[in-house]
Amino acid sequence: MRGATTRRRFLQASAAAATGTVLGDLPAFARRPDGPNLILVIVDTLRQDAVYERAIGTPNMDELLRQGLRFTSAYPEAMPTVPARNSILGGRRTFPFRNWHDYPGLLYSPGWAPLRDVHDSLPAVLRRAGYWTAYVTDNPFLGFSRPYGPLRHSVNRFVRSGGQIGGSQPTSSVPDHVLRHWLHPAIAPEKRERVGKYLANSRYWQDERRSFAAKVMTDAVRALEVGASHGPFALVVDTYEPHEPWTPPAPYADLYGKWRGSEPAMPLYGKVSNWLQPSERGPVVRRLRELYAAEVTMTDRWLGVLFDRLHALNLENETVVALVSDHGILLGEHGWTGKISTALHPALTRIPLVVVDPSRRNAGRSSNWYASTHDLAPTLLAMMGVKAPTSMNGVDMSPLFEGRQLPKRDYAFGGYGNSFFIRTRRWAMWARNKPTRFHLFDKHRDPSEGTNVAHRHPGVVRRLYGIVRSRVGGSLPYYEGVDRDG
Repeated sequence: MRGATTRRRFLQASAAAATGTVLGDLPAFARRPDGPNLILVIVDTLRQDAVYERAIGTPNMDELLRQGLRFTSAYPEAMPTVPARNSILGGRRTFPFRNWHDYPGLLYSPGWAPLRDVHDSLPAVLRRAGYWTAYVTDNPFLGFSRPYGPLRHSVNRFVRSGGQIGGSQPTSSVPDHVLRHWLHPAIAPEKRERVGKYLANSRYWQDERRSFAAKVMTDAVRALEVGASHGPFALVVDTYEPHEPWTPPAPYADLYGKWRGSEPAMPLYGKVSNWLQPSERGPVVRRLRELYAAEVTMTDRWLGVLFDRLHALNLENETVVALVSDHGILLGEHGWTGKISTALHPALTRIPLVVVDPSRRNAGRSSNWYASTHDLAPTLLAMMGVKAPTSMNGVDMSPLFEGRQLPKRDYAFGGYGNSFFIRTRRWAMWARNKPTRFHLFDKHRDPSEGTNVAHRHPGVVRRLYGIVRSRVGGSLPYYEGVDRDG
């Protein structure tokens, strides 16, 4: 693996910035009238604890933490995949999902809609400002669905890899012993076609170079090289991995544990007790976590390939780097697996958000300000010296790099499908938009969120729900018969 090499290179860049030998005492973008470059990395289904804690090996993301400013209270204002990307790229709140309807090519679920006002999105604004822009992804919705055609045409170069969902190769092309290996009996009836198509169109169970993470990062390196020749550039690298299925090559899977028998390549969404027998629950859930960890480590390894090339081009001190996820995933916490819109616990809702300043200001520091996905675009534009459009209502967080405070924000709130959540320093609450089924947790007395105390604190429930209603301008929309977690 190349993590050690990447760490040394980032450290070299940091030392140069600290001594002033590259940029002097001024911020990078103050020395370049056309602003710094940008690499924005979006990693799907990446839990915050997978990056901020030490249980999973992520040497390249670790280096981002050492060189950047991390936000420890970051939450997506809208979930899952498509709604989150709309807020990341659009720089504005998309929840609540008013006037939503079905869009062919996207999931039939509230919030799954095309990016509005593409001309005011982060890539389009930077392109108008003179940046060479590129978007590299294997996201099956942004990359291939008709509603996202305008986004694909808004950048100088859009590079896509197919096969994450669907693809031209049929399940029958997968050797039977391979398919059996990745289909645990508990998931085989429901997930056979999904796992089979994934295997057929990646075939990376032995060669990680065929993985989607490898394809995206390899394509990103090529785009980086083109962007470097144009300069300045803005590159969005959007990897769907480590979204399930999880079929890592043995060297990665074995890092986290040995397993005999068929692998649970992906969880069923729901209560663990609904799809696993009592004797299976502990071992299978542990293996899910191990496979997820292996996929995260493999994704990180290929992210290092991109960082290696950035170093080889001598661009670390001329480039803003940001890392963000759209959401996490429940891996047995509170008895759930998958992404569940009615179980909005931190394993699902808390995300990593890291921003690296070219001159390494605030390197290795953290902020517990309630950051959200829609804050990222205005922040990056400010760091690049480009004015954000008025349609962006996220907060510019770049004053933190100058030692200034941000506007007071006492809570995070957002939504997933027909549900909403709000989190303060003391309380965590979510409910259906109707509203029904309130879940309230006292974070001081119950940090693991194990006991719902909504019935004990009706005044707290009313107050928190009132905040959400006030912020969104009234009642929340509820769509009958469309709940789908994914």
